[in-house]
Amino acid sequence: MGKITGFLEFQRLAEASEGAATRTSHYHEFVLRLTDDQARQQGARCMDCGIPFCQTGCPVNNIIPDWNDLVFNDRWQDALATLHQTNNFPEFTGRVCPAPCEAACTLNINDQPVGIKSIEHAIIDKGWEMGWIVPEPAPVATGKVIAIVGSGPAGLAAAQQLARAGHRVTVFEKSPAIGGLMRFGIPDFKMEKHLIDRRMTQMEAEGVTFRPNVEVGVDVAIDELVKTHDAVLLCGGAELPRDLPVPGRDLEGVHFAMEFLPQQNLAVAGHEVPNQITAKKCDVLVIGGGDTGSDCVGTSNRQKARSVSQIELLPQPPREENKAMSWPYWPLKLRTSSSHEEGCERDWAVTTKAFLPGADGKRVGSVKMARIEWQKDAKTGLSRMVEVADSEFEIKANLVLLAMGFLGPRIEQVIEPLKLERDARGNVRAATEGETAYQTSHAKVFAAGDMRRGQSLVVWAIREGRQCAQAVDRYLMGESGLPR
Repeated sequence: MGKITGFLEFQRLAEASEGAATRTSHYHEFVLRLTDDQARQQGARCMDCGIPFCQTGCPVNNIIPDWNDLVFNDRWQDALATLHQTNNFPEFTGRVCPAPCEAACTLNINDQPVGIKSIEHAIIDKGWEMGWIVPEPAPVATGKVIAIVGSGPAGLAAAQQLARAGHRVTVFEKSPAIGGLMRFGIPDFKMEKHLIDRRMTQMEAEGVTFRPNVEVGVDVAIDELVKTHDAVLLCGGAELPRDLPVPGRDLEGVHFAMEFLPQQNLAVAGHEVPNQITAKKCDVLVIGGGDTGSDCVGTSNRQKARSVSQIELLPQPPREENKAMSWPYWPLKLRTSSSHEEGCERDWAVTTKAFLPGADGKRVGSVKMARIEWQKDAKTGLSRMVEVADSEFEIKANLVLLAMGFLGPRIEQVIEPLKLERDARGNVRAATEGETAYQTSHAKVFAAGDMRRGQSLVVWAIREGRQCAQAVDRYLMGESGLPR
């Protein structure tokens, strides 16, 4: 606790950002970190609350009160060290994490929570600017050789931890550059990719080898990796998108979000993208109300769409959460992203009935929708979707982006050859506790991140990557000094 009365004296201060009218003309980040004085004042709002629920609300269990206090006392380098104790990549989470820690903040019971995410952002950016972040190579090599499949946040976190334990780590990535969906899914205006590049430079100096453009199961067999390595970690993403099999699905102009978003990221990086899917001068309909749908909205606005609409199957959440019922858990409430602020018509409790062709008969021109109600089944107690009578309507759209979530990992090239057990949702089965934590049904093969838990957050992937690294280190060495 930096200042006893700080939470009474100071109001929450949001990070400044470039206005919506100008930021849609480029793909750069537009959120500005707090100044040192602003961060110090926000750190002063952290209370002596006794039980820091923020730490349990954070998937990586960041030691939040400690670095709030250190920032208040101008001990920035110590704050950075404390932040890195639990999080390998605060520059990623400080930008794209939804901050469940803030929902769990004790001050959030009857006030605005401490701006934890903005303080984290300030600490890590200052650390890079001051040159405090340097490679940390292991003093002794173990001789153990490890392969990691997938270079998203789970794979990168595991790779860095295992390299620092002295193991020789190679990360295989099928895409032309390292970073997984952080590079090819998250738009640059939310997280610029030089942040990944400088971490790669650090990790290479720590002994990690990166092999992009190598698809495991195609360019190299998974069986071969298992034979030639002491352990293999599966850290691929949940790449199978949920489809919408309604009439007209095969019309031109109906695409998965992850066909659309990576192309723009490649274009921003300077790659040529033949036949790029673009929203320019289009009436865009985004189906799905989550983060991926929001990213489609922001990208469409930057591509100069004529109009952008977004629909959601679920009913509109309340504008304010019932804190007495939800705290310290993640609350159900209406969330308006920066992309929505840039221009988007939103609608809820709407189902898609058909994609209708436009004038040429080949490309989608409109979408037939209907209103729905969610009613509780008297027998099961579960909610079920019921279409409202005579509620059909059409939305004009010649570009439809499906952003309805992901079903799980691709299985045919990696999981099936090893005959790995899967859970009811199709993810690789592995426990998170005990002697066999993160170990699959094949003793040498481990799984973490979306590959194990399904579609989730960057911060959850980092947590699983770190915990899996400790499990692998213990499997190879009999014990582990890596933090969990």
